[in-house]
Amino acid sequence: MDNLPSILTPDPGLLLWMFLAFVVVLGVLAKFGFPVIIRMVEERKNYIDDSLRKAHEASERLENIKQEGESILQEAREKQADILKEAAGTRDAIVEKAQEKAREESARIISEARIQIESEKQNAVREIRSQVAELSVQIAEKILKEKLSTDDKQMELVNRLLDEVSSENKKG
Repeated sequence: MDNLPSILTPDPGLLLWMFLAFVVVLGVLAKFGFPVIIRMVEERKNYIDDSLRKAHEASERLENIKQEGESILQEAREKQADILKEAAGTRDAIVEKAQEKAREESARIISEARIQIESEKQNAVREIRSQVAELSVQIAEKILKEKLSTDDKQMELVNRLLDEVSSENKKG
């Protein structure tokens, strides 16, 4: 076995020094290196966990905001519908009131017009009667003037009228 290369069969003194160097490096790493590395890994893990938690919270907040937005939008739609219903009701009430006032006003105007027409009709009838009476008197006057132009005709008319009046008194 003597012909094996020295790398495969190390010298026991070399092994001891290699072992001691390994233990010293391991000790230095264990005392100074591993705690720093572990602390950095923990910090990184905590940072990632914190980022994930914040992302989850942001996602929840975004979902809540979406729900609030939808509820606000739904509420706004309901209010809009209520306002439109109220406006339609108010419009209908105003239209109905205006129509009622128009009916009352038209009835009042028609009533006043009927009264005025009746009054004018009565005035016209009176005026026509007055004119007819005046014309009748004028016609009678002309007829009497023509018939009673002489004294004999006047006496004859007076006698005849007296006879008529006396015959009516006898009948009555």
